[in-house]
Amino acid sequence: MNQTISAQLKIMFAMVIVGSSVVAGKMLVESFPVFLASELRFLIAALILVPMLLKKEGIPTFSKKEVGILFLQALSGVFLFSIFMLYGLMYTTAMEGGIIMSTLPAVVALMAFITLKEKLTRLTIIGILLAVGGTLAINTSGTLSDVERGVAPLLGNLLIIGAVISEALFIIFGKSISQRVSPLAISTMVSVFGVVLFLPFAIYEATRFPLTDVSLNDWLIIFYFGVVVTVIAFVLMYQGIEKVPASTVGVLTGVLPISAVLLSALILKESFSTFHVAGMGLVLAAILLISIDSNVEKKEVASLKKKKGIS
Repeated sequence: MNQTISAQLKIMFAMVIVGSSVVAGKMLVESFPVFLASELRFLIAALILVPMLLKKEGIPTFSKKEVGILFLQALSGVFLFSIFMLYGLMYTTAMEGGIIMSTLPAVVALMAFITLKEKLTRLTIIGILLAVGGTLAINTSGTLSDVERGVAPLLGNLLIIGAVISEALFIIFGKSISQRVSPLAISTMVSVFGVVLFLPFAIYEATRFPLTDVSLNDWLIIFYFGVVVTVIAFVLMYQGIEKVPASTVGVLTGVLPISAVLLSALILKESFSTFHVAGMGLVLAAILLISIDSNVEKKEVASLKKKKGIS
């Protein structure tokens, strides 16, 4: 299989898994503290990844810059993402959370332009505006819709937007280091940093939460987060990021909200309103435009290289 296609499939599968975590997270926050759940998730992941890394690659060596980038990845894509996502799901539905996560491709494209100096074309700008419009449409639902939206949907949706920005930063930081550090080493270090970041808050929550009363279902969700969402999705994501541009990664993250929305409907029995459909339509149009723009840019680069080769 072509390396690029393989990398894209890995990213898409990782996004399907992350999308499923929106639904799993909605189920978990109903009965389990956010920081404690996140600490247990990354502790499980670290206990799996550290021995795996030592066996396959030995003790890795990092420069100060690489350690700094890995810490920023953990801070944005692990710590802040988990807080924004899980607390957001306390106040809004997994359906709306999934749709808002659809703006991720546009946010990644914008951040790639700002930080990596990737080209921001007219189509990409239109795509970003459509994504923003889609998010506004979802938040217009409110009193105009009979669909149950959670206890404080506006607050919840704002927190989910925070999670989108955090995940976009995670992708950008990952792209900047993926050529120098292996996917397994990145996944391991990010998980270890996650354990450290969540630990003090988790200890506080653990002293006030009866762990003996936790249901088997909640433990299974935590293990799912630790093994599947963290270990498997992280490794797949980094293997893919290594082979494709950040803008393409951003487009492929469009799989995440589709997974989240479909699973919300199937598992949580959440339903659409007209505004949800309109918002999703705008966001999908944004993803399509950015995808078309990415393909056009690739063809232009290939054509330019071909001309230079001829001359």
